[in-house]
Amino acid sequence: MSVSLAEFDDVSLTLPSRAGPVDILRGISLDVTPGEAIGIVGPSGSGKTTLLMVMGGLEYATSGYVRVVGENLSELSEDALARLRGQHIGIVFQSFHLIPTMTARENVALPLEFLGKSEPFSVADEALADVGLSHRLDHFPAQLSGGEQQRVALARALAPRPKLLLADEPTGNLDAQTGAQVMDLIFDLQDRHGATLVLVTHDQALTARCKRIVRMQDGRIISADATDGSEASLLS
Repeated sequence: MSVSLAEFDDVSLTLPSRAGPVDILRGISLDVTPGEAIGIVGPSGSGKTTLLMVMGGLEYATSGYVRVVGENLSELSEDALARLRGQHIGIVFQSFHLIPTMTARENVALPLEFLGKSEPFSVADEALADVGLSHRLDHFPAQLSGGEQQRVALARALAPRPKLLLADEPTGNLDAQTGAQVMDLIFDLQDRHGATLVLVTHDQALTARCKRIVRMQDGRIISADATDGSEASLLS
């Protein structure tokens, strides 16, 4: 039996609003095992992105517990969560979140410097080569296309060799062809480095490439099934 890399046990998240408390996640239980590729699907507002943020330690659960690489996230300080993310979790967002005043190389190297990694710029160059951007090392984000910026963001997420890669609609701001290229890279690098991938997407073609589909609705998981790798299996 595989040991869970990430584990949710009866996790709920409630946030305040002017109209009163809003239940974002309701009793989520989920095990993520090493090497999996999981697609999180469901209508807008179903809690997909929030689940990802809780898994990445960017939101605290209101109740229940979340363990990632053996750590109970609710017991960690903000600094400890930041260290955990830096060492074990890579996150790719729909928006690229690059620092505009830094080059591609500097954007990738900066988190490595914070982690105290040796030769951060050499590691950054290698990560950018992995995503086909060796010729763009010294370019600033404004000098890069959207697809190139997302490749830099992917290189930044994967440079520390995280155990867990979280991707929130990573092709949402890209055209279809560029998005397909970026997803090819994500699945290729995930397979090559042995990372575990948890992907939020509305694209059935992308979800079909995952090994398991988690469907959400109204803050709950309504199913979590293995897929045979075909789009038809998503409709069952």
